[in-house]
Amino acid sequence: MGLSNFERMIKLAEEVFATRTDADQLSVDEEVIRRLQSIHPATMSEYDDGNGPAVWILIIPTTLVLMNRFLENKISEKELYELTPLNICYEALYLCSATVLPEYRRKGIAKKLTIQAIESIKKDHPIKSLFVWAFSKEGDALAEKVAGLTGLPLKRKQESNQ
Repeated sequence: MGLSNFERMIKLAEEVFATRTDADQLSVDEEVIRRLQSIHPATMSEYDDGNGPAVWILIIPTTLVLMNRFLENKISEKELYELTPLNICYEALYLCSATVLPEYRRKGIAKKLTIQAIESIKKDHPIKSLFVWAFSKEGDALAEKVAGLTGLPLKRKQESNQ
Protein backbone atom coordinates (compact mmCIF):
# COMPACT_ATOMS: atom_id res chain seq x y z
CA MET A 1 0.00 0.00 0.00
CA GLY A 2 1.30 3.47 -0.90
CA LEU A 3 1.85 6.41 1.39
CA SER A 4 -1.13 8.51 2.49
CA ASN A 5 -1.44 12.08 1.20
CA PHE A 6 -0.33 13.31 4.63
CA GLU A 7 2.78 11.11 4.59
CA ARG A 8 3.55 12.21 1.02
CA MET A 9 3.17 15.89 2.00
CA ILE A 10 5.54 15.48 4.96
CA LYS A 11 8.08 13.70 2.73
CA LEU A 12 7.77 16.35 0.00
CA ALA A 13 8.17 19.21 2.48
CA GLU A 14 11.32 17.62 3.88
CA GLU A 15 12.77 16.97 0.41
CA VAL A 16 12.18 20.54 -0.75
CA PHE A 17 12.91 22.53 2.40
CA ALA A 18 15.25 20.17 4.33
CA THR A 19 14.21 21.77 7.63
CA ARG A 20 15.66 18.90 9.66
CA THR A 21 19.17 19.74 8.50
CA ASP A 22 18.86 23.55 8.38
CA ALA A 23 18.51 25.06 11.85
CA ASP A 24 17.82 28.50 10.34
CA GLN A 25 14.55 27.36 8.80
CA LEU A 26 11.26 27.17 10.61
CA SER A 27 10.28 23.61 11.42
CA VAL A 28 6.50 23.48 11.81
CA ASP A 29 5.22 21.55 14.82
CA GLU A 30 2.11 21.81 17.01
CA GLU A 31 3.54 24.71 19.04
CA VAL A 32 4.42 26.65 15.89
CA ILE A 33 0.95 25.98 14.47
CA ARG A 34 -0.71 27.31 17.66
CA ARG A 35 1.39 30.49 17.58
CA LEU A 36 0.75 31.04 13.86
CA GLN A 37 -2.97 30.64 14.43
CA SER A 38 -2.78 33.25 17.23
CA ILE A 39 -1.03 35.64 14.82
CA HIS A 40 -3.89 35.17 12.34
CA PRO A 41 -6.18 32.23 11.49
CA ALA A 42 -5.31 32.52 7.77
CA THR A 43 -1.58 31.86 8.24
CA MET A 44 -2.08 28.22 7.32
CA SER A 45 -4.27 26.91 4.50
CA GLU A 46 -4.90 23.41 3.24
CA TYR A 47 -6.61 21.78 0.31
CA ASP A 48 -7.88 18.29 1.12
CA ASP A 49 -9.06 16.17 -1.79
CA GLY A 50 -10.95 13.83 0.54
CA ASN A 51 -7.89 11.59 0.95
CA GLY A 52 -5.92 14.01 3.09
CA PRO A 53 -3.96 17.16 2.33
CA ALA A 54 -2.81 17.79 -1.24
CA VAL A 55 -1.75 21.45 -0.81
CA TRP A 56 -0.36 23.33 2.19
CA ILE A 57 0.20 27.09 2.26
CA LEU A 58 2.06 28.90 5.06
CA ILE A 59 2.12 32.71 5.32
CA ILE A 60 3.67 34.64 8.22
CA PRO A 61 2.48 38.20 8.91
CA THR A 62 5.24 40.36 10.35
CA THR A 63 6.64 43.89 10.47
CA LEU A 64 8.44 45.78 7.71
CA VAL A 65 11.48 46.09 9.98
CA LEU A 66 11.71 42.31 10.46
CA MET A 67 11.03 41.73 6.76
CA ASN A 68 13.98 43.94 5.85
CA ARG A 69 16.27 42.29 8.39
CA PHE A 70 15.36 38.89 6.92
CA LEU A 71 15.83 40.07 3.33
CA GLU A 72 19.26 41.49 4.25
CA ASN A 73 20.28 38.11 5.78
CA LYS A 74 20.52 39.65 9.26
CA ILE A 75 18.03 37.20 10.73
CA SER A 76 17.04 33.66 9.78
CA GLU A 77 13.59 32.38 8.86
CA LYS A 78 13.30 30.85 12.32
CA GLU A 79 14.28 34.17 13.93
CA LEU A 80 11.76 36.01 11.74
CA TYR A 81 9.03 33.79 13.17
CA GLU A 82 10.34 34.01 16.75
CA LEU A 83 10.83 37.81 16.69
CA THR A 84 7.43 38.58 15.15
CA PRO A 85 5.41 40.09 18.00
CA LEU A 86 1.86 39.04 18.76
CA ASN A 87 -1.17 41.34 18.77
CA ILE A 88 0.15 44.20 16.65
CA CYS A 89 -0.67 45.58 13.20
CA TYR A 90 1.31 43.62 10.62
CA GLU A 91 2.54 45.34 7.46
CA ALA A 92 4.29 42.54 5.59
CA LEU A 93 3.51 38.95 4.64
CA TYR A 94 6.19 36.31 4.30
CA LEU A 95 5.13 33.77 1.68
CA CYS A 96 6.84 31.03 3.66
CA SER A 97 5.88 27.88 1.79
CA ALA A 98 3.58 26.26 -0.70
CA THR A 99 3.73 22.48 -0.73
CA VAL A 100 1.76 20.77 -3.50
CA LEU A 101 1.57 17.09 -4.37
CA PRO A 102 2.72 16.55 -7.99
CA GLU A 103 -0.69 15.58 -9.37
CA TYR A 104 -2.20 18.85 -8.04
CA ARG A 105 0.39 21.22 -9.51
CA ARG A 106 -0.50 23.74 -12.22
CA LYS A 107 -4.20 23.64 -11.32
CA GLY A 108 -4.32 27.03 -9.54
CA ILE A 109 -5.06 25.55 -6.10
CA ALA A 110 -1.98 27.02 -4.38
CA LYS A 111 -2.58 30.40 -6.03
CA LYS A 112 -6.23 30.43 -4.95
CA LEU A 113 -5.43 29.43 -1.34
CA THR A 114 -2.61 31.99 -1.11
CA ILE A 115 -4.75 34.84 -2.43
CA GLN A 116 -7.62 33.91 -0.10
CA ALA A 117 -5.23 33.91 2.87
CA ILE A 118 -3.72 37.27 1.88
CA GLU A 119 -7.15 38.84 1.42
CA SER A 120 -8.28 37.51 4.81
CA ILE A 121 -5.20 38.91 6.55
CA LYS A 122 -5.56 42.25 4.70
CA LYS A 123 -9.02 42.66 6.26
CA ASP A 124 -7.34 42.86 9.68
CA HIS A 125 -3.92 44.36 8.91
CA PRO A 126 -2.52 47.16 6.71
CA ILE A 127 -0.36 44.91 4.53
CA LYS A 128 2.09 46.88 2.38
CA SER A 129 4.42 44.20 1.01
CA LEU A 130 4.93 40.52 0.30
CA PHE A 131 8.29 38.78 0.54
CA VAL A 132 9.59 35.36 -0.35
CA TRP A 133 12.62 33.09 -0.08
CA ALA A 134 11.93 30.87 -3.06
CA PHE A 135 13.24 27.30 -3.02
CA SER A 136 12.10 26.52 -6.56
CA LYS A 137 11.31 28.29 -9.79
CA GLU A 138 7.69 27.18 -9.30
CA GLY A 139 7.59 28.80 -5.86
CA ASP A 140 9.08 32.00 -7.22
CA ALA A 141 6.55 32.01 -10.10
CA LEU A 142 3.69 31.52 -7.63
CA ALA A 143 4.90 34.43 -5.49
CA GLU A 144 5.21 36.64 -8.59
CA LYS A 145 1.71 35.72 -9.78
CA VAL A 146 0.17 36.28 -6.34
CA ALA A 147 1.88 39.66 -6.00
CA GLY A 148 0.51 40.73 -9.37
CA LEU A 149 -3.02 39.59 -8.55
CA THR A 150 -3.05 41.23 -5.09
CA GLY A 151 -1.36 44.45 -6.22
CA LEU A 152 1.28 44.14 -3.50
CA PRO A 153 4.99 44.61 -4.16
CA LEU A 154 7.12 41.46 -3.89
CA LYS A 155 10.60 41.41 -2.39
CA ARG A 156 12.93 38.42 -2.62
CA LYS A 157 15.54 37.13 -0.19
CA GLN A 158 18.89 36.61 -1.85
CA GLU A 159 21.12 33.77 -0.79
CA SER A 160 23.84 34.79 1.63
CA ASN A 161 27.41 33.55 1.63
CA GLN A 162 27.53 32.96 5.37
